[in-house]
Amino acid sequence: MPARLYGEYQKNVVPKLSQEFGYKNLMAVPRMTKIVVNMGLGDAIQNPKILDSAVDELRSITGQAPVITRARKSIAQFKLREGAKIGAKVTLRGDRMWEFFDRLVNVVLPRVRDFKGVSTKAFDGKGNYTLGIREEIIFPEIDLDKIDTIKGLNVTIVTTAKTDEESRALLKNLGMPFRR
Repeated sequence: MPARLYGEYQKNVVPKLSQEFGYKNLMAVPRMTKIVVNMGLGDAIQNPKILDSAVDELRSITGQAPVITRARKSIAQFKLREGAKIGAKVTLRGDRMWEFFDRLVNVVLPRVRDFKGVSTKAFDGKGNYTLGIREEIIFPEIDLDKIDTIKGLNVTIVTTAKTDEESRALLKNLGMPFRR
């Protein structure tokens, strides 16, 4: 069974975007291709156990095993060596991507304290959107008793939109709560 939000996208969002931007072909309508959830951990250089807890948290948040990221080059000021483990990331596609986006928009973001909406300035100029989350504890899958340190994460939504305007319209129609 396909994700609930994907059915909503096909039924309501595609016709609305086609009319708004004048697309002649259905394949020209912007869509999400993947979501990348990244957790950068500079503290993992001194304390490698932080990386293990981050991997477990990412696995419970996304439902998929994360990949450990490594430093590309050495930086002496940060005591960083090339190849050192410094983070974890997960790339979601297909139904898992749609389910994660649905949970992010409808469950997780409303749990942020004093939430007024997400920034409209986080687009990269090519239709992709990156959202920074300061505390991973806003996800309901995280057990607060097992948290040793609070870590932040980045959520990057990659779309096929050519411009930021098209991408903003796509995400807004999918339910992303932008600030006014």
